[in-house]
Amino acid sequence: MNSRFLCGTLFLFAFSGIAQAESQAPAPWHQQKAALMTQWAADVSPDNALREYPRPQMERPEWVNLNGLWDYAIVPSDTEGFPKKFQGKILVPYPVESALSGVMKSVGAKNRVWYTRTFRLPESWKGRRILLHFGAVDWQTTIFVNDKQIGQHTGGYDSFSFDITSNLHDEFNTVSVNVFDPTTEGYQPVGKQHAKPQGIWYTPTTGIWQTVWVEAVPQNYIRSLKITPDIDKSEVEVAVDGASGIRVSAFDGEQEVAAASSADGKVTLKIDNAKLWSPENPFLYTLNIRADKDEVSSYFGMRKISLGKDSGGITRIMLNNQPYFQHGPLDQGFWPDGLYTAPTDQALRYDIDVMKKLGFNMARKHVKVEPDRWYYWCDRLGLLVWQDMPSGDKHVAPGKGEITRSKESAENYERELTAMINSHFNHPSIVMWVPFNEGWGQFKTVKVTNYLKALDPTRLADCASGWNDFPAGDVHDIHVYPGPGAPSPEDTRAAVLGEYGGLGLPMADHLWKQRGNWGYRPYSERDSLTEAYEMLTYQLRLLGVSGLSAAVYTQLTDVETEVNGLMTYDREVVKMDVKKVAAVNREPQALKR
Repeated sequence: MNSRFLCGTLFLFAFSGIAQAESQAPAPWHQQKAALMTQWAADVSPDNALREYPRPQMERPEWVNLNGLWDYAIVPSDTEGFPKKFQGKILVPYPVESALSGVMKSVGAKNRVWYTRTFRLPESWKGRRILLHFGAVDWQTTIFVNDKQIGQHTGGYDSFSFDITSNLHDEFNTVSVNVFDPTTEGYQPVGKQHAKPQGIWYTPTTGIWQTVWVEAVPQNYIRSLKITPDIDKSEVEVAVDGASGIRVSAFDGEQEVAAASSADGKVTLKIDNAKLWSPENPFLYTLNIRADKDEVSSYFGMRKISLGKDSGGITRIMLNNQPYFQHGPLDQGFWPDGLYTAPTDQALRYDIDVMKKLGFNMARKHVKVEPDRWYYWCDRLGLLVWQDMPSGDKHVAPGKGEITRSKESAENYERELTAMINSHFNHPSIVMWVPFNEGWGQFKTVKVTNYLKALDPTRLADCASGWNDFPAGDVHDIHVYPGPGAPSPEDTRAAVLGEYGGLGLPMADHLWKQRGNWGYRPYSERDSLTEAYEMLTYQLRLLGVSGLSAAVYTQLTDVETEVNGLMTYDREVVKMDVKKVAAVNREPQALKR
């Protein structure tokens, strides 16, 4: 992986500055200052905006990173054609509303945002197909290359690509992006974004918020991989879309441990004496896949998640066929300076490092989907993930069942849910899909959960986290604040506590706003907060004895006016005593029976 990253970086340094030299925006770029900034903001500049290869599970050696300065314009939604002029520079891939973008302006449902930049490709790429990739753009996107429309995409959280070969010129090329995002005035998944942020609702993200890049491929190329491990058979199946005549090799470090070839794009590798992946031992095998003239690198973990009975006959969540109590924080993935986008890859990793140091083995990614590199760090460092589907549309109160969505809303939800699952299928860290949270956009719960299970039978499904449970999926999930609490285990579903805690402590000099901050239960100093957390965890252990299989503490960080984080919003302070929290979290009694 390092050699591939180096190659991509060399191309990047050689070619990424061309757009800045060619464009003539009226205003220079400078980083804005939000109410809080993280320590990594100082590392962000037009020359080094998220330079890492963005797709670690299908990596190619030759690529050009298009992150950096683009021209932008915010125009009324009904404006036809390209903008007559651009208003300044924006640093991609940071959201328009963020300080790191250099813009920090609201877009809103009555406007749309345009981006444009010029780029040039290496001479050595001539005669090959060129793919243009977007990690994620929120929400409805139209792409132009050299003023010709090449495609559209709807969805704020999934990656998409276009073959732009036929639209390219020999020298300089221009890519333009037109984005419309109504946020809470639409029906689409938005998670915690809100047009009027307050309380549990936060500043929205509009437009490009993940890496943009181009890469060269042969005429027949690998479009996607599906990697399915089976620890019971000591096998891993690798399915390759877009190419036949493949050869797949698996490695333990530098040693090849299995290899197979196939004419139909699918192979099964026998992994003898397999090293199983877990939070305690997050071992990853590497993969090399060759097809015709194309070659990509990837990785996989030999890991199984399932339900089973413990020695007392209680239904438990099993990891690698053993009862395994999952405990971790609710992680919303917001940043004060980058909003949906972490300032740097080091910042992205930092959150996972902190969770591990605090003794957690899991995180619930709350109504947001992260860039692929976040899951890569979870895979590599060893953190289980419950992945929420971002919420949207109308809400329904506790105990009130479901909403009725319009046909358009329902179809969009299913499309974005499918994209989320298919594009993240290969990550061993992800063990649970959560289609609904607390009645937010909850509809046709049983049908959606059954569809999800059919789409991915290798993972667990939580039909709804909190509030409105239906007899579907693999767990019964309740929320109790501050708690803890537990539902009764069932014969076919495990008992989990999807949210609890919310112990709040405002930290001077680390607040998004000086007034209006809140937590579910307020504290005034670090020692009492730590003691309260220890008491909750002791109670949690007793619930584990009687049948609880997992618990999610609210929450990893403060977010805007919420101050119930284990860390401040700027990640400068861990509010509790790290050693004491880690010690109580790691005590094995009862929690892993």
